[in-house]
Amino acid sequence: MGANANLTTSCTAAAPSSTANLGPGYDVFGLGLNALEDMVRIDKMSRASSEVTLKVTGENYASIPIQVNTNSAGLVVKKMSEDFKIRSDLEVNILKRIPAGFGMGSSAASAAAAALAFDGLFNLKIEKEKLIEYAAEGEIASAGTKHYDNVSSAILGGFVIVRTSPRLQFISLEPPQDLVVVIAVPSINPSPRKTELARSVLPDCVSLRNVVHNVSAASTIVAGFALKDVQMIAEGIDDAIVEPARMFMIPGYDAVKRNALKSGSLAVTISGAGPSMISILKTEKQAQTVAKSMAAGFKEENIESNTYVCKPSSGAKIVSMMS
Repeated sequence: MGANANLTTSCTAAAPSSTANLGPGYDVFGLGLNALEDMVRIDKMSRASSEVTLKVTGENYASIPIQVNTNSAGLVVKKMSEDFKIRSDLEVNILKRIPAGFGMGSSAASAAAAALAFDGLFNLKIEKEKLIEYAAEGEIASAGTKHYDNVSSAILGGFVIVRTSPRLQFISLEPPQDLVVVIAVPSINPSPRKTELARSVLPDCVSLRNVVHNVSAASTIVAGFALKDVQMIAEGIDDAIVEPARMFMIPGYDAVKRNALKSGSLAVTISGAGPSMISILKTEKQAQTVAKSMAAGFKEENIESNTYVCKPSSGAKIVSMMS
């Protein structure tokens, strides 16, 4: 296929943080955010034994596994190497800027950046939809299963709807320009494989009434993005199924939500599997006030937190290539 004939010896890609679900859109909605990003550099080594090695630096890097089969970027590179019959030894350098285990799409960002860097390194020119499928391989490391909401929004940027039946499809909508998101990240130690744990607490059966409620709410969110209406998006962020099952896992949940709404947030919900929480606003004027109020909510539980005021991202990108 000529992949090894490519003269590029190193490729670096970056992928942004993201938030998933937006309340009722469990495993379906993803929104890329420019709060933070992970970077992955893949280097071809002189050896040709198809070995992949990992190095991790950056935010809480000591907690990130460096074994290929338990690291999101490592799983992606391993799968792509096998599929494209790459013989080169590869060194994967991961710079973590997104804290792992906090519902900000950390594993997805590393996986997305790895898929894009691999594609660039070997000049494969893989379609973005297929890159998303490869990046989803990395989610097995943190969630125990492939899911596409974070990785799709990390690669494509903006708001993404994931459709899995009858075929896998990613529907991308450009967010309103005036959409502002505030993320509050509590300074707690997340449980190992937190995403997998957060999925395990979800109910196996739900009432038809709650299903109708969530379909209505999710449809309102989609309409809001399509019509570029932040107020409508916020009105749809109302989850009757997943959030009630997970709220007990977040100390300070009630106080953070109450404070944010009082200080001007249009909607508040859990970011992905948590424990971070997000607020939706239509202007940056009140963003810092909302951020402080959310931090005060966590403080009521004696928990410090970091807050980020951000906008939707433009997706993953190649940062540099070397020959």
